[in-house]
Amino acid sequence: MHYPTWTRAVYHDGSALYLQPSQPYTIGQTVTLRLRSSLDAPISQVFIRLCPDGEQTFVLMQPAERTLTEQWWQGSITLSMPRTGYRFWLMTEHGGWWLSAAGIQRSTPTDATDFKLLADYHAPTWVHSAVFYQIFPDRFCDGEPSNNVVAGEYNVYGVPAIARQWGETPQKATGGVEFFGGDLQGITQKLDYLDQLGINALYLTPIFTAPSNHKYDTADYLQIDQHFGGEAALVELRQASQRYQMKLMLDIVLNHCGYTHHWFTAAQADAKAPSADYFSWIEHPNEYESWLGHRSLPKLNYASQGLRHAIYGAEQSIVRHWLRQPYAIDGWRIDVANMLARQGPSQLGHKIGRALRRSVKAEAPEAYLLGEHFYDGSNHLQGDELDASMNYRGFTFPTLQWLVGFDMASVWNLAWEDRALLPSEALGEQWLAFLAVIPWQIALQQFNLLDSHDTPRLLTIVGGNLALHQVAVTLQMSFPGVPCIYYGDEIGLQGGGDPYCRGCMPWDAQAWDHELLGFYRRLIALRRSSSALSVGGFQLLLAEGDTVAFMRRSVDECLLIVAQRAATNIPSIPMLATGLADGTVFAQVDELTEITIEAGALQLPQTGIGASIWRMLRT
Repeated sequence: MHYPTWTRAVYHDGSALYLQPSQPYTIGQTVTLRLRSSLDAPISQVFIRLCPDGEQTFVLMQPAERTLTEQWWQGSITLSMPRTGYRFWLMTEHGGWWLSAAGIQRSTPTDATDFKLLADYHAPTWVHSAVFYQIFPDRFCDGEPSNNVVAGEYNVYGVPAIARQWGETPQKATGGVEFFGGDLQGITQKLDYLDQLGINALYLTPIFTAPSNHKYDTADYLQIDQHFGGEAALVELRQASQRYQMKLMLDIVLNHCGYTHHWFTAAQADAKAPSADYFSWIEHPNEYESWLGHRSLPKLNYASQGLRHAIYGAEQSIVRHWLRQPYAIDGWRIDVANMLARQGPSQLGHKIGRALRRSVKAEAPEAYLLGEHFYDGSNHLQGDELDASMNYRGFTFPTLQWLVGFDMASVWNLAWEDRALLPSEALGEQWLAFLAVIPWQIALQQFNLLDSHDTPRLLTIVGGNLALHQVAVTLQMSFPGVPCIYYGDEIGLQGGGDPYCRGCMPWDAQAWDHELLGFYRRLIALRRSSSALSVGGFQLLLAEGDTVAFMRRSVDECLLIVAQRAATNIPSIPMLATGLADGTVFAQVDELTEITIEAGALQLPQTGIGASIWRMLRT
């Protein structure tokens, strides 16, 4: 369907430019919603469509101020529910139009794409200015050699533990049983380096006692692995990180545990043990449900009241224990959250997700509750479960497929891999689709990564092309949500899929790419100082050819981000949808170049592969 030109300039988002007052909200509070359109839009009336307690109602908006290019409308609503969905009904002489978070359309949208406001929502607002750094502890820094695993010290799934020298290449055949000596003391010793990089939040993969190097096979949720330094090292890291004003998030596996966990060994030994119903037995004692068929990882059964009590229900439960002093961690990353409490006919995922949230927020209202989700996690992101998901499908994978044709299916040798470049139009569609179905408050908390311990490293994905690498990082730092850097990416560390992406951090600075490190430092500094990037709205302006362009705009700052994946001409950036007038000037951040809106468009200098950020100076 061909839409009239005026429809491109009708706009609203969840940022403070369009909501008064801005977040947070409480039930019973009145909020004024604002919408803008072009002066030539043939709109006679605008209504806010709500559905309180399930029954549709409309609120008439009033014309507000007019500028040289814009007509504003506003109307007020009262929040009566924890989550209020709304969209706009625009009346013209040629019929009505709907505006929802999915955009403007003539047909009626589903409620799923309504704009959403959360009331009485405990948001971890500190994440807005956070830049995370993910660390795989065994490979980051060996701060205390005396606690290193000794070769043959114990068996890991029947294989003697292997002690490696720092910097050796991990081996595929023995990936989970190789130990390089990294520990919490090493992380503490390198906080100054991370502070200089600009990092203010740490994400550590699991550190609880477990036989493997990755620790996703938990043997004791209430004990820090001695080879990582034990509880004393965590206290030391916590105190040091607080001195640097760094947040600390730990990783926990609640979907399954390791088969050396005392819950499981007791249950195997006695079918009437208190922990026996923590697991799903096919035939006791040796046939049981496990994670993806891995017998070393028995799946936890959340139909068990005893398990719920131990994990989150009790005052002294596992998830609350580490939120308290002297550890006082700032957040939890929930491993395989997409699978948690889901098992055939027993589909308790949302019930357990809501209860887990209540427990975490009762202990620490500002804690960040993040879930791993490789697919569409939006049904867990409606304000009553997770604060965020690892945004693989809403950002990571479409961005990397657009950039170089990367598909995780090829890493996993799956038959449905797709290595074709994602068209720019499809990238824009996927970005917007995943943003449209979650509240804006949560969109600003989404965990945006480009690689992790589960994927090849970014520089390897882009084939060593530093220009493409920098395009990806610029998009990451400017997209709505919270950026997370995987350790070593900032100095040019490479590595393919697991275990090669888990190589040791080289601490000989002569081995670093210092130009790349400087690039990261500048971009992180901009991300942390910019209100537009931390809480500003997001408006996609162009997605065609080899170019994408979008605007991030807050009350006091307006930034334009343009990314180019190939050395082709950058098309004119249409600015009609922004409401900005001809003559508006933008200057490239950290550069002297200026550009001006002319005839409703911006023309950027042709620079080949790259990404640029432009700040609006004046109109």
